[in-house]
Amino acid sequence: MVRHLACLSLTMGAVGALLAGCGSGSSGASSTTSASAPTSPEPASTSGSAGISTARLPGLGQALVGRQGRALYIFMPDAHNKVTCVSTCAQIWPPLKLTAGRMPTTSAPVRSSLLGSDPDPEGGRVVTYAGWPLYTYIEDSVPHTAAGQALNANGGLWYVIAPSGEVVTKTP
Repeated sequence: MVRHLACLSLTMGAVGALLAGCGSGSSGASSTTSASAPTSPEPASTSGSAGISTARLPGLGQALVGRQGRALYIFMPDAHNKVTCVSTCAQIWPPLKLTAGRMPTTSAPVRSSLLGSDPDPEGGRVVTYAGWPLYTYIEDSVPHTAAGQALNANGGLWYVIAPSGEVVTKTP
């Protein structure tokens, strides 16, 4: 019970840090914050591998999602093949991680040729797509939504990525 409360406190503290000044706003769109408590991040792995599929996200079109239907984001400061969201950033935007020696499971139209992984400075490996490390967002509590789209937070912009590997920069 005490451990559960400590984890909840840490998560709420991370959200508070984001709202208090780790970055705010978006590129021309209004930002909304969910009134409900954040849910757990996408599991680092399920049966040893992360799952990636696609879903139609409102106003954005087809984009990559994780096992629980949570949108997968790229972080522009990563500039392909370098995980830069660590520490408090990674608490708010958890990276999609792999178990050692495993690759993610996918379904069409996800292109397995665009999948890879990069080392995480905090340990382990992060799944990449078209060279971009992938992250979830703790405020995406409803499957097939993208509350983090076009947010300017933690030192850069966050966007979903299409199955083609193109970064989706429009706002919903």
